[in-house]
Amino acid sequence: ARSRHLQRAGPRRRRAAAMAGFVRELERRAGPALRLEQRAAGGVGCVVWDAALVLAKFLETGAFPFARRHVLELGAGTGAVGIMAATLGANVTVTDLEELQELLLVNIENNKHLVTGSVRAKVLKWGEDVTEFQPPPDYILMADCIYYEESLEPLLKTLKDLTGPDTCVLCCYEQRTMGKNPEIERKYFELLQQDFELERIPLARHDEEYRSADIHIVSIHRKHMVGPR
Repeated sequence: ARSRHLQRAGPRRRRAAAMAGFVRELERRAGPALRLEQRAAGGVGCVVWDAALVLAKFLETGAFPFARRHVLELGAGTGAVGIMAATLGANVTVTDLEELQELLLVNIENNKHLVTGSVRAKVLKWGEDVTEFQPPPDYILMADCIYYEESLEPLLKTLKDLTGPDTCVLCCYEQRTMGKNPEIERKYFELLQQDFELERIPLARHDEEYRSADIHIVSIHRKHMVGPR
């Protein structure tokens, strides 16, 4: 069952239509809520999806330390997850395509008074050069990034290029049963496990209110390569 915070929104398509174009407030455990602008036009990146809410609120549980950590968010969209990390003291770069930079900058500006670390927005297209994002971050955050089959291999390339031996990737996704979604999800995790080790974070460790049985958080690390003896 979904928590009341996630139930209110209803099915995904209706939610996109209903929520786009106004400010979504995301309450925080300490201090004022984040205020996240959305857009009526501009595709899936312009709306705060449930997986982003679940991951943002999970960061607040304290399960992972974020103060003074270097954090990169992939496919940031509205920036909800990365901005939440910045309110927890992380130094964050939120990344997405060129067409989402304006929305990211608006949301960074709207919430800058809550940030105790730092946050900036940059363009990062999956599969392309990531030299400017080196050295590897402490954390990579991803919410609902696995729904286009054609983006799987570029995304995996970017993850391999960005991660160091100590990088922790926190990936949150909504499990979907429609159309090709199950197949895309299966393929993604199959490919991912060639280079990474995965650990699902139990639902009991998610935020007690922002949680749902069909939204999963996975902790991902590079496999440690064993050299020749």
